[in-house]
Amino acid sequence: MVPVRYRALLGPGFAVKPKNTVGLEGEAATDKAAVERAGRLANLLTLSYEPMLTWRLDGPIEFWNAGAERLYGFAQDEAVGRISHVLLRTEFPTDFADLRSQLKDSRNWLGELCHVCKDGREVVVESRMQLFSDNLVLEANRDITDRRQIEVALLESEQRLRWLASLVESSDDAIVSKNLDGVITSWNSGAERIFGYSASEAIGQPITLVIPEDRQSEEREILTRIRRGERIDHFETVRQRKNGSLIVVSLTVSPVNDANGKIVGASKIARDITERKKNQELIVTLAREAEHRSKNLLANAMATVNLSQSSSPEGLKEVIAGRIQALANVCSLFAETRWIGAEVSAIATKELAPYSDGKRTFTDGPQTLLAPDAAQAIAVVLHELATNAAKYGALSKGDGHVRLEWSDAADGTLRLRWIETGGPITQEPTRTGFGTRIVEQMIAQQKGKVRFDWRKDGLVCEITLPV
Repeated sequence: MVPVRYRALLGPGFAVKPKNTVGLEGEAATDKAAVERAGRLANLLTLSYEPMLTWRLDGPIEFWNAGAERLYGFAQDEAVGRISHVLLRTEFPTDFADLRSQLKDSRNWLGELCHVCKDGREVVVESRMQLFSDNLVLEANRDITDRRQIEVALLESEQRLRWLASLVESSDDAIVSKNLDGVITSWNSGAERIFGYSASEAIGQPITLVIPEDRQSEEREILTRIRRGERIDHFETVRQRKNGSLIVVSLTVSPVNDANGKIVGASKIARDITERKKNQELIVTLAREAEHRSKNLLANAMATVNLSQSSSPEGLKEVIAGRIQALANVCSLFAETRWIGAEVSAIATKELAPYSDGKRTFTDGPQTLLAPDAAQAIAVVLHELATNAAKYGALSKGDGHVRLEWSDAADGTLRLRWIETGGPITQEPTRTGFGTRIVEQMIAQQKGKVRFDWRKDGLVCEITLPV
């Protein structure tokens, strides 16, 4: 006798006659055979590896086979009598009400469901449902969790590859791959920009396409190291663009392996560091220049201190401070020109400022830029001349005047004249004073010449200086 809960699964034409039914022996034999077939079918459904269950459209589970026990972990007595989508916490791709409507309309449904097993695992199944005439639903599920995980992993891998490809293509660096014969197999837009060759021009060509003739041996060495599985990091070298110009690049080269781990080529990242190298060289040059200028400035300061004398400590302090201030004044002018130098007119304005009221000092000359060394010398010289004029010369009297003239000759020689008028009557000194010595030494250091003319109406100092 077939259990009642299986009869709906055997088809609408199946019926089992009572034992007391009167009929021919042939009919009894047919019924017996049908019962045996039904029993075998019931056993197949029960023992099937595929999870199968039956449930009423508006009711609980009535049948739960071994495959369902194996996949979900619930024994038959734990499942039968429970609502299936409550027991398995089913996630439907659509509302359950829509699924019921589709079952009623078409008598079947096919789709994917997500179930939660007894141990908390989530499984994805491909579900086939069939609705029988008495609102009994046969549900057969196939576990596709592993397949879905593989598909998700493949999708994520594909997305990562697309993302990496986008990074490679949009990189400012040249990213190139080549085989072990040195033939280019890929060429990104960064390589197009840096080297000037389009991808269609470069792919299939030897990488020596961008290597200068005198550096061809580098490629042989790189390929030898790549075959040994070595990685080359930040190798600085020179490469050649399509237009023939040379650039400095930093190379990183890595072996590329196939699925079996065999080295089949190399990937290369080339970064154009031409500007960076130029900047580094400029920094070194500027550092050396700053060192030179600092030493020169200190040397001038030391010479000023050594040549300074006075009859009292206070006087000596005042003399040294004035000369150091002259050097400081010209250094502030250097800062404005980024240490290129200073204009003669600007130096004169700084040094004559304490004595200038617009009537007693005059300057006249073309724009002449002096290099820092020459500018420092002129600054100290003008300071000495102005200080001397204020103490003993034209600027010591109210009606005295000072005129500074200069010209820049075609041969690169600066001619500068300091002219005092209206001051006390001057006489040529019998010995060289400390101020005169400083002027002569400063100009001599610049390979120039100084001539003092002690006229009755004032001092005239003529200076020639190669600039």
